[in-house]
Amino acid sequence: MTIANPTDTAAAGTSADQASSVFERRESVVRSYCRSWPVVFDRASGAEQTTEDGQTFLDFFSGAGALNYGHNHPVLKQALLDYLGTDRVIHSLDMFSVAKREFLEAFEEHILIPRGLDYRVQLPGPTGTNSVETALKIARKATGREQVVSFTNAFHGMTMGSLAVTGNSMKRKGAGIPLHHTTTAPYDDYLGGDTTDFLWLERVWSDSGSGVDLPAAVIVETVQGEGGLNAARAEWLRALADLCRRFEVLLVVDDVQAGCGRTGTFFSFEEAGIVPDVVCLSKSLSGLGLPFSVTLMRPELDLWEPGEHNGTFRGFNPAFVTATAALREFWSDDELAATVRERGDQLRRGLEAIGADTGGHYRGRGLLAGLHFDDPEVAERVAAEAFDRGLLVETSGPESEVVKVMPPLTISAADLDRGIGLLGDAVRAATPA
Repeated sequence: MTIANPTDTAAAGTSADQASSVFERRESVVRSYCRSWPVVFDRASGAEQTTEDGQTFLDFFSGAGALNYGHNHPVLKQALLDYLGTDRVIHSLDMFSVAKREFLEAFEEHILIPRGLDYRVQLPGPTGTNSVETALKIARKATGREQVVSFTNAFHGMTMGSLAVTGNSMKRKGAGIPLHHTTTAPYDDYLGGDTTDFLWLERVWSDSGSGVDLPAAVIVETVQGEGGLNAARAEWLRALADLCRRFEVLLVVDDVQAGCGRTGTFFSFEEAGIVPDVVCLSKSLSGLGLPFSVTLMRPELDLWEPGEHNGTFRGFNPAFVTATAALREFWSDDELAATVRERGDQLRRGLEAIGADTGGHYRGRGLLAGLHFDDPEVAERVAAEAFDRGLLVETSGPESEVVKVMPPLTISAADLDRGIGLLGDAVRAATPA
């Protein structure tokens, strides 16, 4: 999302009294979302957030994908309150706990076994970039190779290893040093036309004279949430998996944003019928927005020495509790997944109708979707007009040229229609005839 100049308080939406608030006095100018949404939020429930002065917004942002089940889902919230109210263990590093055991059992029962997946579950630090860093390290350790292939417009996190496989030039520049040991390849349809995207990789990997080292892994998002909502075709993902298998290169799927049901299946790669070697999960894994991530890997890749990769907050028991509640509530059957697929179709029809009138082009999959505009300034205007109408949406893409729509997976058909209507009004206001 493009943000206003931090020194321009008018553009940032701050009034004179806000300019003297503790936010302005003490918080770093790196803050971004509050510049586009200059209100103070206080309460939230389901698909809505309410400010301290009583203004309610329909939330099609969902915590950047960390709130797939909406704000304060009552079942998840009650599980947390019950746990906290009885002096249970909160912090435990990687010690055994009842909460951890129940999470692992629920993940095995509701996610792994029904899908025929055999993964070890590693608990790294609490965020998505921790999961990605873990994946990159274990891939290099397991293969003895250094290079990792990522894709154009990829986003994998803000720490050094994750930034090295991220495409966004502004975010990469923030590292302050060169980012090495990676190669960038074209994402699905990046080159357009009938170009075979994997022709170059296959050629250089098979040619000992190419000067290109065989990589440890390829890391990919099935839908590029931050990179413009580019959605890879199932056949492209299958071809990538086959290429990696033939050259004994590990396939890592970053499912931090597209996973946990966002595309209509728990893992976003299920539709393609592939089985990655390593999977990164975070964001909505805890169900309630609590920090939590895991790295899943084939058992033979679990080659760590005890303590070789660790972290103080890799055993946050409240997140185990809410994650377990979410798995039992939403993933013990196919009801939520079916609903997400229905809502995804509803969202697609709505966005395509808006785009047909305004020059926008549908992007994405499921409830991770949006509208791309040829004029990169339009999407920012749409987001601003949506905010004025009580709807929260952000932008995506290298030039923030895509309006990004991520409602809760639990949203009602009526609320989704209401949001589509508000978005349509915003787009029309931002694209006058």
